[in-house]
Amino acid sequence: MAVTAMIAAAVMALAGCGSSSNSADSSASSKKSDTFVLGGLWPETGSLSYLAPPELAAEKLAVADINAAGGVLGKDVTTVDADTSDADHADQNSSATQSVMSKNPSFVIGPASSSVVKNVYKTITSAKVPMLSMGATSSDFSGLDPYFFRTVPPDSVQGAVLGQVIAQDGVKNLAIAAFNEEYGTGLRDTIAKTASDAGVNIVYGEKDAFDPTETNFSSIVTAIKASNPDAIAIVAFDQTKSLVKELASQGVDTHKRYFVDGNTADHSEDLDAGLLKGTKGTIPGVMASDDFQKKLVKAYGKDIDNFTYGAETYDGIILAALAAEKGGSADGETIQKNMAAVSGATGGDECTTYKDCVAAIKAGKDIKYKGLTGIGAFNKNNDPSSANIGVYVFDGDNKPVFDHTQEGKVPTD
Repeated sequence: MAVTAMIAAAVMALAGCGSSSNSADSSASSKKSDTFVLGGLWPETGSLSYLAPPELAAEKLAVADINAAGGVLGKDVTTVDADTSDADHADQNSSATQSVMSKNPSFVIGPASSSVVKNVYKTITSAKVPMLSMGATSSDFSGLDPYFFRTVPPDSVQGAVLGQVIAQDGVKNLAIAAFNEEYGTGLRDTIAKTASDAGVNIVYGEKDAFDPTETNFSSIVTAIKASNPDAIAIVAFDQTKSLVKELASQGVDTHKRYFVDGNTADHSEDLDAGLLKGTKGTIPGVMASDDFQKKLVKAYGKDIDNFTYGAETYDGIILAALAAEKGGSADGETIQKNMAAVSGATGGDECTTYKDCVAAIKAGKDIKYKGLTGIGAFNKNNDPSSANIGVYVFDGDNKPVFDHTQEGKVPTD
């Protein structure tokens, strides 16, 4: 989530602000620990707040499952959470991260946004605390840091799949409306290249991008309309609603629209019924099974509208707990050293639950955790070596309905 635009403005400031505490935390993280403290950084407010419920529910469910199976190294997992908001709130990105880091976590799950990750990751990884993002899909994050992992593939995989879908649908002339953040331009470039290589003409947006704070899309839509596309790909977050309304207002005849994970969401309350009917969207990861959805709702304690990155969050936490079990300690360095191994990078017996995997570890076996996401083992860049991209089609109520999954291989170069 891969959701997940990119603004890097606060990275150096954050690194400077955290220098003294990072030194202390780094020393602490090198000590053996048998208490697994899970730090969580969530988008509870801001433009990605719709992602928080499934992610928080997955955290609750994973911790409950781990503790029910005896915890990590015989002790219950404890949690410390904070709201990072989105990339437009860099100060909150920083304060939330510092709040979690002050509790000396063994491992941090989140943030979901690539831009927020970029703003805060040094504060976490410089303290030798491993972190895993369930939604940061920036292609630039492959090999970002030895302590950074993710359970979603880079944008290059999602963009390539969407470009293929566009070409397979017979689109001849494609307009791309993307916002000017790394997430937006990165996906735009991959979509454009894949579609173009398949014979699609990019008639608008190949090098253009709009300001993420834009609210008036009149001139942008006028330019799109003038390019006479037969389909439009929109790479955006909340801006999507205003952009779609303006497209309709100007009478742009697009029988085909294409969304990405940042806007493939329930728009039934925001747009007139039928406005998105037939629109296709992609979301990295698998569609949560009915059983898993029910478990998430029960863990969360109230209804959840979407389940994006729920499985990716759950698997990330389970992998970290298993890494601590395999290494015999809940300190950050031990977890980091064992993440790839428990994912199956060095082979091992396949196991699908925390309980069964721990039993195998205690029996002296190497394991390969095969979780809900179905991702391949971590590669040398700490990316999943393979991953699924879900393709969705919007119904008459402007809700995305799962259609099929396409597997993508993750490059290591």
